[in-house]
Amino acid sequence: MSEAPRAPGGSRGQGGQGSRRSPGEQPCYAALDLGTNNCRLLVATPSPRGFRVIEAYSRIVRLGEGLSQTGQLSDAAMERSMAALKVCAEKIRRRKAVRVKAVATQACRGASNGTEFVRRVAEETGLRLQIITPREEAQLSVAGCMSLFDREADAALVVDVGGGSTELSWVDLKGGGLDAKPRQFEAWKLPIRAWLSIPIGVVTLAERFPEGERADDGWFRAMVEEVKSKISAFPHAAPMRKTFDAGRAHMVGTSGAITSLAGLHLGLPRYDRNVVDGLWMQRSDCEAAAGRLLTLTAKERALEPCIGADRADLVLAGAAILQAVQELWPCSRVRVADRGLREGLLMSLMSDRQKRPRRRRRGGAGSARTVNA
Repeated sequence: MSEAPRAPGGSRGQGGQGSRRSPGEQPCYAALDLGTNNCRLLVATPSPRGFRVIEAYSRIVRLGEGLSQTGQLSDAAMERSMAALKVCAEKIRRRKAVRVKAVATQACRGASNGTEFVRRVAEETGLRLQIITPREEAQLSVAGCMSLFDREADAALVVDVGGGSTELSWVDLKGGGLDAKPRQFEAWKLPIRAWLSIPIGVVTLAERFPEGERADDGWFRAMVEEVKSKISAFPHAAPMRKTFDAGRAHMVGTSGAITSLAGLHLGLPRYDRNVVDGLWMQRSDCEAAAGRLLTLTAKERALEPCIGADRADLVLAGAAILQAVQELWPCSRVRVADRGLREGLLMSLMSDRQKRPRRRRRGGAGSARTVNA
């Protein structure tokens, strides 16, 4: 096994020749999320209102494929993920990131060989993955979506649909902790009044309910009821019920499945994050998009420009999870988020930066999107 360049997660950036920044060059921070379905990376520089993303990378790796049946990460899934992680490590090194936070979620949490895989990643790529808890995952997702909250409302329910789990966070929009300066917030201070993680995501649900030759209403309904059974008994969000019943709350949906539904709803000729991120959809819009998907075969869904072959067999599972939550916690409006955990990681990294001694540096930043915290 050849030695790979070091790119430690959750610490200073990799050292060695070629990693030093030139005088006046603004520092970069990198956030990597290895999920059950996707491997995602963001590299960003600080900005007055948050941070500016200078590089983004996403690849569907299906790390958790077959995990619900075997309890282990398969060799093929680990090889796909390792290939994507090596690309990420190279991008981090090339950008000379001063701090890196790399996390793994449900697939590595639940697999009997998850810890072993994390060690292998460190050996082959230098990335030190941290397997985070469901609570940390929920907090970081809420942090990444903060700028999408309608502050005229009283509460929001953030629904983070992953490949292997779904996190729900009930947020008090009149509570403290949402107005901290961009790089001075602390995730644990966010006004999350209740949170729930269920071990059902788009990959696990699709594997539990194989589609067959064609989707139908009964099959879709069975998925919805399965998800509802995991959420309905949760008691700790009950104090928020009156706010939702009075129509003073909205939902925020963050996942590839939900952004795909949004792209289908808009009829986009190709996916456009600038149009989808922050889009408001009515509950009826979500149901109509799911209904349209049910009329299509998997091959037909793969031809939809905002779905594609990689999500064709998963997007209806995501729609079922969203519908289950909407039936239990009715909201007339859903805000679509093409953001979440990675953005929360970046905010955490830059907040930590404020608490440790540092030399001031000045200089311009690369062009790309700016995210406001």
